[in-house]
Amino acid sequence: MKRLVFLLLLTLAACSPKVSSPDGRITMTPGEGSCIVHYQGQKVLELQIPVTADDLKRARTHKTLVKDSYRMLSGKRKKCRYEAYEYKFGPLELRLHNDGVAFRYVEPLAGAEPSAYVIPEGTKRWMQQWSDSYEGFFPLSTTAKVPPVHSFSPVSRSPEGFSNHWGYPLLAEPVDGLFALITEANMEKGQSASSLYNDGEVFRVVPDKTNEGQVPDHTPWRVVIIGTLAEVVESTLVTDLSEFCKLDDTDWIHPGVVSWVYWAYNNGSNDYDIIKQYVDLAATLKLPYVLIDAGWDGMKDGKTVEDAVAYALEQGVRPMIWYSSSIGWTDGAPGPKYLLNKPEDREAQFAWCERIGVAGVKVDFFSGDTQENIDYCIDLMEAAAKHHLLINFHGATVPRGWSRTYPNLLSTEGVYGAEWYNNVPTFTRRAARHNATLPFTRNVIGPMDYTPCAFSDSQHPHITTHAHELALTALYESGLQHLADRPESFLAQPQEVQDYLSGLPAAWDETRYVSGYPGESAVLARRSGDTWYVAGINGLDDPQTLQVPLPFLSGSYTATAFADSGRADAPWDIRTLSSLPDSVPCQPRGGFVWVITLNQ
Repeated sequence: MKRLVFLLLLTLAACSPKVSSPDGRITMTPGEGSCIVHYQGQKVLELQIPVTADDLKRARTHKTLVKDSYRMLSGKRKKCRYEAYEYKFGPLELRLHNDGVAFRYVEPLAGAEPSAYVIPEGTKRWMQQWSDSYEGFFPLSTTAKVPPVHSFSPVSRSPEGFSNHWGYPLLAEPVDGLFALITEANMEKGQSASSLYNDGEVFRVVPDKTNEGQVPDHTPWRVVIIGTLAEVVESTLVTDLSEFCKLDDTDWIHPGVVSWVYWAYNNGSNDYDIIKQYVDLAATLKLPYVLIDAGWDGMKDGKTVEDAVAYALEQGVRPMIWYSSSIGWTDGAPGPKYLLNKPEDREAQFAWCERIGVAGVKVDFFSGDTQENIDYCIDLMEAAAKHHLLINFHGATVPRGWSRTYPNLLSTEGVYGAEWYNNVPTFTRRAARHNATLPFTRNVIGPMDYTPCAFSDSQHPHITTHAHELALTALYESGLQHLADRPESFLAQPQEVQDYLSGLPAAWDETRYVSGYPGESAVLARRSGDTWYVAGINGLDDPQTLQVPLPFLSGSYTATAFADSGRADAPWDIRTLSSLPDSVPCQPRGGFVWVITLNQ
């Protein structure tokens, strides 16, 4: 009898309408008008897509193994590989990866996209209210009934007056210790990006405006990264799903650290003498780049941007320069404007940049997720690559895998970053918690030009500690890591801090989650060659001990630790470590960095 029951259970299991990832951790089963995604048997997400139980039954015998390996020039990991099972249901293409789920429509949609995610009330979630620049907080909530916050973009409201429009990524914790991060990947020409509109617990995928009369042949990938915090943070699913590199030659692309004027001088790039200070800082700290920011077209005292570029090159520093996209904010905005919109003008500008020795461009003030914006960004990346120019998008949509397809795109803003100390007082009290949320939300999906590390104050003060600020430079990934502070502030720091900045990588061979929880603390380890950078921050206003287990380290090493002393007159505690402790006590809003070099 027992044998008969056992055989019956096996038969039922074999007939179960279930599809899975190659390693079997992620599965999908039918629900009532939806599909249920499980992680190791636990329900993590209800997904509304046009797939029935019969579809899933048939799909069990019609799956394709998709796998690939590739190299990244910047990002959280140099060598990436993945595998997934691909299933097709009419116009819907579904992939179950070992670290998440992705789907897209491979035929033009006649009406509204039917896709939606169900996030029950009571579920912990970190959501950013949508704005065209994606510059907002990710506050912890257990409800979608959230009042709208101030935004530079129109705020969409539900009939009850709550915000109902959300930007990517959206992080949810449907089960204690298990997370789902919702985003999308592989934006192509002819497509608009999407965002989420909620009706109660149902979050609908809504593409932005496309050009009149145009319907995309297929959609981008809608993506959910699933797993523990470690699996979410370490995932490369967004680039895994994106097109391979389209550039024939990438030897000229070099990630690096940049000295940056805006923190102290909002419009300082129109002053040649100020630009010289930032060039000299880069030369002293051996930083490869300096950014000549907005306003250089009106440089004072008879100087021009070509004078500033020439001075930088004489000092062995490669300059980057700023442009307005002139597709978003223009009235009252700084220049130069309207120089990149027409193909012939864009070609002339980028050819000039290459000729005078500019290393790259920062393009700012886009206007959201429309097809017009997406096509323009792709045109800019392709034109810049033709002239060996690195590129950094600001005031723009968040990354969706372009750093794989166009590796000259080394960073994107799309984050409420340190420049906001220059703008409004809001950031001061909220920065530490926000900083401890970003490694689990925005920075998961791609490079993030937060512009970290300031020991002095901008127009509005900061109350994070010195070690917290230093930790951000390794905690946050960006192929162009812009350092925010004044030259005199950096050069007043101990020599060990200056040496740390001189040696700071901007691309990583490997990234590991160490410990933390969104908004409370974050500890990550990133490796460049034989050196590990372990960076941690306290997001709370109270002291906190951060756990630092490093089971992946072995062998002998040398290590330098940067921490807070707790003294205003001598804020640093810098020492050599003979052994690595399992935990680090942190000051309120404090942090630490360990630089660990493995001995050969």
